[in-house]
Amino acid sequence: MTTASRTTARRVLAQTRFETIAVLRNGEQLLLTVVLPVLALVALTRTSLVPLPEPRADAALAGAVALAVASTAFTGQAIAVAFDRRWGVLRMLSTTPLGPTGLLGGKLGAVLAVIAVQVALLVGVAAALGWRPDGVGPAQLLAAVVLVVLGAAAFVSFALLLGGTLRPEGVLAIANLVWVLMAVGGGLVLPLGVLPAPLDTVMSLTPPGALGEGLRTLATTGLVDVPAVVALLVWTAIGSWLAGRYFRWDA
Repeated sequence: MTTASRTTARRVLAQTRFETIAVLRNGEQLLLTVVLPVLALVALTRTSLVPLPEPRADAALAGAVALAVASTAFTGQAIAVAFDRRWGVLRMLSTTPLGPTGLLGGKLGAVLAVIAVQVALLVGVAAALGWRPDGVGPAQLLAAVVLVVLGAAAFVSFALLLGGTLRPEGVLAIANLVWVLMAVGGGLVLPLGVLPAPLDTVMSLTPPGALGEGLRTLATTGLVDVPAVVALLVWTAIGSWLAGRYFRWDA
C-alpha cells in the first residue's frame, strides 16, 4: 500500500469513527435504530400476535435484525444526508482532502459499524429471552453476514437517492412512512405469508421483503434463500446507479 493509499484509508476511517459516534450519541437515531428493533424482538418473542415459523425465537431475531438494518441503512441515512445537504456539510466536506468518495466511504463504514453494534445487542437480548444458537454453524453465520451486508448496501443506495434529491422535510416524512410500511407489510418484521397472493410474491422481490424473508428462512431452516440474495444484488445495482445519476451535494 502506497503512502497516499494509507493516508486516504486513515481519512476514511476517521470519518467512519466520527459518523458512528454521531449516530450512537443521537437520541432520535438511537430510538429508531436500537429501541424500536429491541421492542419488536421482545414483542415477537413474548407474544403470539404475529404468526411466525418455528423456531419462533429464531424467526423473531431474524425479523428484528432486518428491521435494525433498514432503520440504520435507509431511514437514518436518508434523513442524515438530507439535513447535511441543507446545512452545507456535504458540500464543505466534499471539497476537503477527504473528497466525495472518502465521505461516502465513511458513511458506509459507519452504517456497517452501527449495524454490528445493533446485531450484537439484539443477539444478547434474544439470548436473555431464551434464544439459543442451536444449529448455527460457520456456513449459517457467513450466509447471515452476506444477507445483512447486501441488505445494508441496497438500503444505503436508496437512502442516498432519497436524501440526495429531495428537501429535508420531504425526506423526513417519506423515510419514516416507508419505515412503517416496511415493518408492517414489507416483510421486515411480519412474514410475507400473511399477505394475499400474489402480493406476497411481489413483496419478496423488494429489498425489505428479500432481506426479511432471507434472514427468516436462514434462521429457521438453515438454508440460503438464493432468490432473496439475487434480489438484493439487483436492487443494490439499481439503487447505486440512480444515486450516482441524481445525487446532489447541496440543496
